[in-house]
Amino acid sequence: MTTNPTTWLMLVVSLPGRSQTPRMRLWRALKGAGAEALRDGVYVLPDNASAQDLFQAQAGGVIDTGGTAQIVPFHATDATQEAQLRAVFDRSTLYAEWLEQLVAVIAELPGLTESEARRRLAAARRGLEGIVAIDFFPGTARDDAESALRDAEQTLNGQFAQDEPHAAHGLIARRNAEHRGRLWATRKHLWIDRVASAWLIRRFIDPQARFLWLDKPADCPTDALGFDFDGATFTHVGARVSFEVLATSFDLDRNAGLIRLGRLIHYLDIGGVPVADAAGFASVMAGARARRGDDDDGLLQDMTTVLDCLYAAYLDPPGESP
Repeated sequence: MTTNPTTWLMLVVSLPGRSQTPRMRLWRALKGAGAEALRDGVYVLPDNASAQDLFQAQAGGVIDTGGTAQIVPFHATDATQEAQLRAVFDRSTLYAEWLEQLVAVIAELPGLTESEARRRLAAARRGLEGIVAIDFFPGTARDDAESALRDAEQTLNGQFAQDEPHAAHGLIARRNAEHRGRLWATRKHLWIDRVASAWLIRRFIDPQARFLWLDKPADCPTDALGFDFDGATFTHVGARVSFEVLATSFDLDRNAGLIRLGRLIHYLDIGGVPVADAAGFASVMAGARARRGDDDDGLLQDMTTVLDCLYAAYLDPPGESP
């Protein structure tokens, strides 16, 4: 199989004096962004806007200290050199180390409280996303890691949220203002999709909504609008999670902020395309759960502020926020 040649970017620096402080500062900044050293003072990244910004900033810092810095774009001379350069960015060892840590977390799940288990899994997700961010040539190692994380989340839900909904089939019905001032019900111990759905209901669909947190779906009153459980009025349909189904049902699926928020909720609930804010949101959610315990009303109050802020940020096109 022929590999398309990569445009590379090289940063060549020389720092004056023997002080280790500027050298360590430079190394940490470059290493954190995934740059690799070909030799002392020579760093390389695949060429893109982020790499250009990084190298420009670091080159400026080196020059400010009295050193020299050059940024050089280049291509490999042949397929062999291209393969050698890509091999420098092989992240399979990082994924393997991460998988060992995930296996340890899974082994400890039976003895953990739900809050602690979700915190541990949120930390695992954050660790994986850190690797993904510097994996410029993803392959099977990344696929295996993401699959393992999804399996771990299913294991956790099987332990603590056994009534997770199964996807229904068919079209999503469009609704109207008849769903105003109603009682809405979902399973207690809110997590990602349920808390986001409750926020969406009160923020956009039914400002006077009252919520009932169910011990089990069978407890849902006949006069309540259920969401995010099998047989509920609003639940998973096809590839869409309950948040996305609610947005579509009430003609909110063209709202730019809700579209981006829906991608985040979708990824955290059932996987799919990674979202940059996912690990941070999951960590905040886990912290709120630990703080509030069984108080789902308090949890919704806390996460309403978080979701309001995310929604406001998501109204700006990506890359245009100040």
